[in-house]
Formats: sequence, structure tokens, C-alpha cells
Amino acid sequence: MLQFIGRRLLLALPTLLGVATLTFFMLHVLPGDLVETMLRAEGGNPSVELVAAERARLGLDQPLIVQYFEFLKGLAVLDLGQSHWTGKPVAEEIFSRLPVTLEVAALSMIVAIALAIPLGTIAGMYPGSTVDYAIRSFAIAGIALPSFWFGMVVALAMLWYFNWLPPLGTASLFKNPLTALQQLILPAIAVGYRYSAILIRMMRSSVIETMHEDFVRTARAKGLAMRTIIRRHVIPNSLLPTITMIGLEFALLVGSLVVIEQVFSLNGIGRLFIESVSRSDFIVIQGIVMVLTLIFIAVNFLVDLAYAVIDPRIQLG
Repeated sequence: MLQFIGRRLLLALPTLLGVATLTFFMLHVLPGDLVETMLRAEGGNPSVELVAAERARLGLDQPLIVQYFEFLKGLAVLDLGQSHWTGKPVAEEIFSRLPVTLEVAALSMIVAIALAIPLGTIAGMYPGSTVDYAIRSFAIAGIALPSFWFGMVVALAMLWYFNWLPPLGTASLFKNPLTALQQLILPAIAVGYRYSAILIRMMRSSVIETMHEDFVRTARAKGLAMRTIIRRHVIPNSLLPTITMIGLEFALLVGSLVVIEQVFSLNGIGRLFIESVSRSDFIVIQGIVMVLTLIFIAVNFLVDLAYAVIDPRIQLG
């Protein structure tokens, strides 16, 4: 186990370096000037000397390669730098909003898993049946409908039929769970339905394949009840590819909640990303990308560990 963990940590280093390098140079070739955006934000007309002085203060007058190595030096000591716009540490800006995004992503994935595993299993047990067609139609609709549009429809339906809308603001799921659930349940349903559709199709295919395996035929020949076969043999063996998809989708989900956070007025990392792009605050954008990369690596590491828990035949060492 320790050997496996060590190998994965070593493999994460070149991934982080590659993402950091690509992000840094891509952001610095984009049009737009942070200093001019800042100085003209209030309708000012800064002089050339003032712009040059501000660029020197922020270190933007240095050669690009020097700025790049300064960025890497900060990453080595877990320092993401300071926002050029607000002057606050980037880590503080990100981690003050990251919990909201993680809570939405976690609740969305819970909704997706709660729908996908039973529906995908039922569809895989009875392929070609009316139930299978109904579940596949449900899944196709989830893939076709944009999450933000479906979220707005759900919110309007709650307002129309129950005269209820989630409270405004941002509450902590740990400090004020009831209010936080009221704020997060609609975006979680909207996003969770979209991702459940993907997992349903994956689970259905895995169950169909597993049902034709020799060990399932042997279990049926021994006289085991179908419920026992499904619970003990089919579902555990069908979960491996689905868990892979769950891990990938969760990692991608954290970085793709930009529109949902705007629709439901959630002060998460997606909203911070939009604000940073509009301000050309490249330091914050770089920090967000690196944090999302770490989340992606961590989730994939946990998925690998889950393989060994579900299937003892898999040895991580």
C-alpha cells in the first residue's frame, strides 16, 4: 500500500508541473492588460508613467521566464501568491469559496449515484423491456437537458406550485445544515440528474455484461435467489467501471459549476473564476486551476483505493 501511495505521489508531480506550465503561458499570451483594466475600472485615464509604475510594483515588468520561475517557486512552498486586484492571498480567496462548490458537487453526486445504481441495475437486468426503454429515455433526457436550464425550470416549478424558493446567501453545511440544504438542494438536483444519466448508461452496460459471466450462471445453477445473485455478485462486479466514471465526473463537476453558481447565486469557486477572468487577474486563475488539478488527482487516487475495497482480487501493491 505504501509503495502504491508513493508511486502515485511521484506521478502527480509531473502532472502538476505540466498543468502549471501550460496554464501560466496560455494565460500570458491572452489579450488584455491587468494594470490598465484596474486603473480604468473607475473610469480613469491613467498616464503611461502610472501604468509602468504599477506594472513594476506588481512585478509584471519582469521577463516572462522570470515570472514563470517565481510562480513555480511559490507553488513549491504552497504559496499561490496574492491577487493583483484585491491584494489578498490567492489561497484565502479560493478556500473561502471552495467549500460551497464542494458541497454542491458532493450533493449532486449523491443524487446521481442514488438514481444511477438502482435504475442502471434494473435496466441491465431486463434489457429490451418496457422498463428498460423508460429508464433509457429518462437517461437520454438527462443528457440532452442543460443543467442550468433544468435548474431554472425546477426553481420556477417550486415557486409556482409551492410558493417556495431557496433562501439567499451562503450557509455552511456543517454550521447551519438545514439552511444550507435548502440553498443547495435545487442545484444538486439539477446537476445530479444530468450526471446520473451518464452513470445509468454505464451501469446498465456493466450489468448486462456481468449477467452473462460464468460465475453468474453458476450461482443460478446452484439455486441462489436472483436477489442474492444481484446483491452479492452482479452489483459489486458492475460497479468497477461505474466507479471510474464517478471519480472522473466528480472531478470535472467541481470545475464545471460556473453557470449553476450564477443561476442560483452561490458564492463558489466558479463565480470567483468568472470574476477573475473579467478582471484579467491571472494569479487567481492560476491558483484556481492548480487547486482543481489537485482535486482531480486526489479523486482519482481515492477511486483506485475504492477498487481494492470493492474487489479484493485487485492488489494495489
